Amino acid sequence: MSDAIAPPATAPATDRTASLARNSVAEAIGTGFLLMAVVGSGILGERLAGGNTAIALLANALSTAATLFALIEWIAPLSGAHLNPLVTLILLFRGDTGRREAIAYVTAQFAGAVIGVTVANAMFDAPLLALSSHARSGFSQCLSEFVATFGLIGIVWVCTRLRPSSLSGIVAAYIGGAFWFTATDFANPAVTLARAFTDTFAGIRLLDVPGFLFAEAAGATAAIMLFRWLVPAASQQVTSAAAR
Repeated sequence: MSDAIAPPATAPATDRTASLARNSVAEAIGTGFLLMAVVGSGILGERLAGGNTAIALLANALSTAATLFALIEWIAPLSGAHLNPLVTLILLFRGDTGRREAIAYVTAQFAGAVIGVTVANAMFDAPLLALSSHARSGFSQCLSEFVATFGLIGIVWVCTRLRPSSLSGIVAAYIGGAFWFTATDFANPAVTLARAFTDTFAGIRLLDVPGFLFAEAAGATAAIMLFRWLVPAASQQVTSAAAR
C-alpha cells in the first residue's frame, strides 16, 4: 500500500499534476468500492439472514475481506491503494509519499467513501444519504477501534517494508478477522465518517463518529511508536532520506 507510481523528480510540472490527478481518482474509486462492499453486503446480509445477526455479520466480513483483497491488487499499480487516510498519513510521516500527494489522496478517499455509501444505498433502494441511528458508543467500542487500527497500521508499517508482495492478502485477512475479534473494525476515518450516512446494518451515528476518530488516531499513533522501534531499519532509512 505504499505508492506504486511516483512521478520522476525531473518530470515536468504538468506531467506530475496529471499523474497526481490520475492517482487521486484511483484512490477515490478504490475507497468508493470498499464502502460499497461494506455497506452493500451489510444491507443484503441483514435482509437475507432472517434476523440472525451472526449470519449477517459473517456475510459482511467475508464480502469486505474478499473485496478489499481485490481492490488492493487492482488499485495498487495505479496509486498504491492506500484506501485509508491513516495509511496515507503514516506513509507521509515515514517519507514514502509527499505532502502534496497526501493531501490529494486523503481528499479523494473521503470523497470516494461518501460516493460509495451513496451508490450502495441506491443499489438496495435505501435513501441515498440518511443519518444513521445505529449507536456505537462506550469504552468497549472505542477500545475495539483502537485495537483494530493498531493492528492494521502495524501490518502496513511492517509489511510495506518486509513483505510487500503479501500485503493485500494480509490486510484482507486481518480486516475480515477483525470483524469478529473486535466489536467494531472500522479502522479507517473515511470509512467511519461515510458510514454515518447510511441508516443500515453498517451505519454509525454521527454523534459517535468523533470517539471513533479519536480511537483510530490513538491506535495509529501507538502502532507507529512501537513498530518504528521494532523495525529499526525503516527508521534508519527515513533518517537517511531526510538527511539527504
